[in-house]
Amino acid sequence: MNIFVAGHQGMVGSALCRKLKYSEDVTLITANRSQLDLINQSQVIEFFKKNKIEQVYLAAAKVGGIHANNTYPGQFIYENLMIQNNIVDAALRCGVHKLLFLGSSCIYPKLAVQPISENQLLSGGLEPTNEPYAIAKIAGIKLCESYNRQYGVDYRSLMPTNLYGPGDNYHPLNSHVIPGLLRKFHEAKVSNEKIVSVWGTGNALREFLHVDDLANASIFLMNLEASRFHNANSPFVNVGSGEEISIFDLVNLVKRIVDFNGEVNWDNTKPDGAPRKLLDCSLLSSFNWSPKIKLSSGLADVYKEYASSAISSVRAS
Repeated sequence: MNIFVAGHQGMVGSALCRKLKYSEDVTLITANRSQLDLINQSQVIEFFKKNKIEQVYLAAAKVGGIHANNTYPGQFIYENLMIQNNIVDAALRCGVHKLLFLGSSCIYPKLAVQPISENQLLSGGLEPTNEPYAIAKIAGIKLCESYNRQYGVDYRSLMPTNLYGPGDNYHPLNSHVIPGLLRKFHEAKVSNEKIVSVWGTGNALREFLHVDDLANASIFLMNLEASRFHNANSPFVNVGSGEEISIFDLVNLVKRIVDFNGEVNWDNTKPDGAPRKLLDCSLLSSFNWSPKIKLSSGLADVYKEYASSAISSVRAS
């Protein structure tokens, strides 16, 4: 089977490729940005025709943390809309019956009832700091749902919680919370700094899932019987760990894993984002799937990888 993983160089896409490559009946199809511009509709359609694609995992997206979403809102909504519209429509035009769209838990209202079930979509206002990205992801869900209704295809959507793992983005300004913290504390440790400044009050609660668990869930749900997936009274499925942690406790966990002995300065002039985000994964559990990687062990492994790559970069320079 020819399977196209869109976004194969990103954290989610690379995790999917690591899992799928062990399947004997799968031919992985990928393309980097120099080979395929996902914002160019004609290029995407031609790529699908040329490669005779049979299944799609749509993991390509422009992503980032609070700073990136606030700084580049136009790019976040435009690029994500174009990427997902081009891929989903090309799949339909070229006869691809099965597709999996990976969204984000930011689709839910800022003040959603916790834990957040799938039926809370569009029930309230979004978190302003990532609204453009969230609207694009909501459009992706509705595109897949609408194509299923009109054309009888099998396009499925998953909404992952906050992710971390190998291949994450460690940019000092545009990263998500976990890679951002790992980098901050590591660099402070290496530089013998005494204080690390962290955004917010530490009161916000977050849920985290290792990207390898998401990859396993994605493949599991892609291959779940169509009758079970589509008769679940929801056009998409939440994928999370079911556990939450305060940013305060997360910071202290990262501090311990990195072995930083200085102090933390909480900059409460900076935003916390949504006060709490915990996904209700009852639907996922009803399919008999659950994550395997605990946050503490997953973070320890990720930090080992990051520290090793940081040392290699220093030696190379």
